[in-house]
Amino acid sequence: QVQLVESGGGLVQPGGSLRLSCAASGRISSINYMGWYRQAPGKQRELVAAITSGGSTNYADAVKGRFTISRDNAKNTVYLQMNSLEPEDTAVYYCKALSGLAPVYQYWGQGTQVTVSS
Repeated sequence: QVQLVESGGGLVQPGGSLRLSCAASGRISSINYMGWYRQAPGKQRELVAAITSGGSTNYADAVKGRFTISRDNAKNTVYLQMNSLEPEDTAVYYCKALSGLAPVYQYWGQGTQVTVSS
């Protein structure tokens, strides 16, 4: 069992920055993938960035060059550094973790609201 606790969401002006955190607890040794997803009003949930246990990263085209995903294994935490934020980035951001291989178990955080507005 894995539990995910998110923090760092809030209101920020266009062009500003925000850092989201996702702390994992439980059977963290089994986690092999963590990612950030977002869902804007009227839109489907989409991948923002992901990182594997091996350190490989993947980003959505819309956030490349602006967002950076990283992890601190000692703190069992993954971060999403968001720079040059735009109103289009407004969404609920969710942390996701995958554990195991076959079968693979999926866990989601509660989500944190990010609002980019002047």
